Amino acid sequence: MWARCLATTVIAATVAAGCGGEDFENKPRPPVPIELTGVIQDDAVTVSPARVGAGPVLITISNQTKATHTITLEGQRVVERVGPVAPLDTATVQKTLDPGSYEVRAGSPKAVPKDIQPAVLRIGKERKDSNSDLLLP
Repeated sequence: MWARCLATTVIAATVAAGCGGEDFENKPRPPVPIELTGVIQDDAVTVSPARVGAGPVLITISNQTKATHTITLEGQRVVERVGPVAPLDTATVQKTLDPGSYEVRAGSPKAVPKDIQPAVLRIGKERKDSNSDLLLP
C-alpha cells in the first residue's frame, strides 16, 4: 500500500516537473520611462532636461500661449503629433527614442506674427534595462 502511494507520488512529481520545463529566453525589460516637462511660450518651446539616454520617454508639455497649438516630435524616422492643445492646457507625447537629435515644435492652424522656436532634444546612448528595479508595472 505504501509502495503504491510512494510510486504514485514520485510519478506525479516527475510529471509536474516536466510540465513547466519550457526553455525560453529571458529578455531584459526596457528602461524605465523618463518623464520630461516642457512649455510652449510665445517665442519658444522648452523641454527639460534636454539631454537624456535612449529609451521610452514621456514629454508633458504645457501650452502657456493664448493660441491653440499642435505639438510635433520629429527626428530619426519619428514623427509624432499630439493636439490640438488649448491655451493653458497640457498634452503628453509618449515615444521610445533612439539615439540622435529630435525637435519638439508647436504649430498653429492660424498664422502667427513670428515662428515659435522649437526645442532640441538630444538622445544619447541607451539607458540600462529595468530588470533590477522593483515595483514596476
